[in-house]
Amino acid sequence: MGTREDNNKSIVAAHWDSMYAKDWSAVEARFADDAEYMDVGAVPPVHGGAAIADRLRLGLGPTAKMVHRPGVVLAEGDVVITEHAEEWHFHTGEVIVHPFTSVMEVRDGLIRRWHDYSHLGNLLDNAPQWWIAYIMSGGTAEIPK
Repeated sequence: MGTREDNNKSIVAAHWDSMYAKDWSAVEARFADDAEYMDVGAVPPVHGGAAIADRLRLGLGPTAKMVHRPGVVLAEGDVVITEHAEEWHFHTGEVIVHPFTSVMEVRDGLIRRWHDYSHLGNLLDNAPQWWIAYIMSGGTAEIPK
């Protein structure tokens, strides 16, 4: 049996696997009912697994492919910190490598808090305009074919 830190790192790794597979129901199930997710400095937090999965679906759903580039993963007690990058591929040809650090708190097998720290300008400067319009519309704007 592993340490608490090893178990928490496994829960976070399973979350990343579900998220990059766009398995939104598995993503939702990994969060406590009162969990908080926030892109620090970008948008207000959302709470609960369903709202977190919906936020992720809005931003990541329109990507054609996502590649996870994990880096350093540190765990102490309930906290797991992951330094990593996402490679976002859009069907219109754009590719963005978006580095960031994620800080998660895990208790009783569920993620309770997740704060992402990234360079939002990198994303906004390199994302296709249709994606930005889609995000700003809350998912109602048309995605080009």
